[in-house]
Amino acid sequence: MSFFYKNFMFFLLVLTTAVTPLIVSSSYERGESHNINSGELYKTWHVNVTNGMSNNKILFLHCKSADNDLGIRNLLVSGYFTWKFKPRIFGKTLFWCYMASDNGHAAFDVYWEDENFFYRCNWKFCHWIAKDDGIYLENIPEEYDEFRHKWEPGRL
Repeated sequence: MSFFYKNFMFFLLVLTTAVTPLIVSSSYERGESHNINSGELYKTWHVNVTNGMSNNKILFLHCKSADNDLGIRNLLVSGYFTWKFKPRIFGKTLFWCYMASDNGHAAFDVYWEDENFFYRCNWKFCHWIAKDDGIYLENIPEEYDEFRHKWEPGRL
């Protein structure tokens, strides 16, 4: 290898090691301080979708990312679908779902890179619940289901 190439690669290694923690650090909206570092951001995450509706309503579910189509599911009441993944090292990881039932439909992101979202998921497990009046995200640290999306009329 050439002298220039070796020095350039060493420079890139030092630069990414020193600068990366500075780029990804910030704090919660609640005033608590917690830094996103590569050990936390790139660990295995779990996303769970549960049918929490009443009267034997079936939840139609189709979730995907830019890289993965997780397939179509029909969840019975109390049924759930869970998947796990490691976020991309370069670029943003995003998963979204389309859900439909007798109540209507909803399409929204179920995982994205955001500290406030990570906080609600306790930095490892995002639990979405479809209920009769809409879609909720379990706020694990604060121990309540947070209303996030209403059902839109009809189906797509």
